Amino acid sequence: MTDVLDGDRPAVDRVRRALLAAGLPDTVKTFDDDVPTAVAAAEVLGCEVGAIANSLVFELDGAPLLILASGAARVDTKLVARQLGSGKIKRATPEFVLEHTGQRVGGVAPVGHPEPVRTLIDVHLRGYPLLWAGAGDHQSMLSISYADLARVTGAEPLEVR
Repeated sequence: MTDVLDGDRPAVDRVRRALLAAGLPDTVKTFDDDVPTAVAAAEVLGCEVGAIANSLVFELDGAPLLILASGAARVDTKLVARQLGSGKIKRATPEFVLEHTGQRVGGVAPVGHPEPVRTLIDVHLRGYPLLWAGAGDHQSMLSISYADLARVTGAEPLEVR
């Protein structure tokens, strides 16, 4: 496991810089093995699956919508669309995700994107004192509190399931 800037991981380095720029510590951990799912990450980290904040990118009217959702449940896109008063929300393609976040599916972080992305945060994540989220690639995770995650992403708290 590594904890320092690594020129071989530019997406992870952007995440680290975003955390530091927001006045937060660099909590990124990089593991020897991939942790591309909430279940895999929870096993490696020794935490509940619900404490994993999945960074899920959707497409809404041609624009990216990032939903930070608990790894313990699936996002109900119809519920989210109704609450937003919008049309259909669809899962983004891997190419769309990479274009808008600079990160690949399975390792998307809540921060470190080329441009700000509209973000929603699952209110159920409030129940965990420490959250873990992807940090830019399949082997990296960051730890953060709910309050800090909502603040640094500008996320709207929302019932997503």
